[in-house]
Amino acid sequence: MIVHKSGPIVLIGGAAMPKPVLERALTLSVGIVAADGGAGAVLAHGRMPDAVIGDFDSITDAQRAALPAAVLHPIPEQDSTDFEKCLSRIDAPLVIGAGFSGARVDHQLAVCNVLVRFPARRCVLLSEDDVMFLAPPTFALDLPEGCRVSLFPMGAVEGRSEGLNWPIGGLTLTPDGQIGTSNFATGPVQISVTAPKLLVILPAAHLEQVAGMLMENPARWP
Repeated sequence: MIVHKSGPIVLIGGAAMPKPVLERALTLSVGIVAADGGAGAVLAHGRMPDAVIGDFDSITDAQRAALPAAVLHPIPEQDSTDFEKCLSRIDAPLVIGAGFSGARVDHQLAVCNVLVRFPARRCVLLSEDDVMFLAPPTFALDLPEGCRVSLFPMGAVEGRSEGLNWPIGGLTLTPDGQIGTSNFATGPVQISVTAPKLLVILPAAHLEQVAGMLMENPARWP
């Protein structure tokens, strides 16, 4: 492990993000990690990262010069993405990722892949419009009626739900079959799933509630 914290960590990627997105994530965190070129975003917002991790193909010479050598952790291998390099080396109860939802669809899909491959790492991704996280074995959220609740399977998964307009009980969700996007809440929601394969996407307004749930939820994937 490179970073050890007892509270949430903000992980910043290189995709463009409005300043309020980063500031909102920072209010919930006790430290900052930048994924490669994400260091530029951290510096541009007047902050100093606790660590910069990645293959360093995006960070500029000027950005590297502005950072203490002790925070630079180059990992040159090309078998993993910068997001994976970071998430797998952070020991914290929650990682709040921002700057990972840019214009490149392949980058976004790679991030989804990592969330599913590291289910023991609790992580919520924040963009201007959405939050996304891997569903724990069971969880509950106090969502308002009509709130968008999109469920996207990254592998075969079954589950049970309360408070969804279209319940998922009795369904097998698969990425090339039945999915669960654009569902919505009829009130408080409870969901249980059989495998760490289901991504949950909600409006960004629910970041704080999701972060609290992931921190406090005793149901965990091994």
